[in-house]
Amino acid sequence: MTTTSGSATRSPGSARGPRMTADERRDAIVAAATEEFATGGLVGASTEAIARRVGVSQPYVFQLFGTKKDLFLAVVRSCFSRVILTFEDAAARWTPGTDGCDSPLMAMGLAYKKLLANRTLLLLQLQAYAAGSDPDVRSVVREEWGRLYRRVSEVSGASKQEIHQFFAEGMLLNLGAAVGLPGEAKDWTLEMFEEVH
Repeated sequence: MTTTSGSATRSPGSARGPRMTADERRDAIVAAATEEFATGGLVGASTEAIARRVGVSQPYVFQLFGTKKDLFLAVVRSCFSRVILTFEDAAARWTPGTDGCDSPLMAMGLAYKKLLANRTLLLLQLQAYAAGSDPDVRSVVREEWGRLYRRVSEVSGASKQEIHQFFAEGMLLNLGAAVGLPGEAKDWTLEMFEEVH
């Protein structure tokens, strides 16, 4: 069966949108892989499932990324970049005296608490740490943490002690989100772990 549109006829379902560029396909694969690696980790995630999510062949995924581990490392880098962009945006939008927020560093912390609502990003971070026995993963995570630390230092203008506290608080937030502490991230404290049963 065909449908008529002006003088052209086509079969239902045969119309396609514009073809994706290689960069767009690469981004789509990283997005799909983020979902898969967040739940399955480096070992358990399926490249076949990643390819299926994007609508490409599994060999095409390997053609673009090389190996499954290379794809995992690209995903890890992408997630760190997302956190950095979130922090940069928060600092750039910060206005003294608004919302009880008294510094760019505090603005970054508030933005991170909102970002934690995305459990995929959180779980991917945890999977990256869990895969740290692999030297390549360990190296990339160290490198990305260094980049994150430097950028927070540059953008916030905070002292080393303040930045140390900022990252310590961030790891507490990661843990709270991972184990499902009740309430909102802004209210979490270490003492809450005593109450979790």
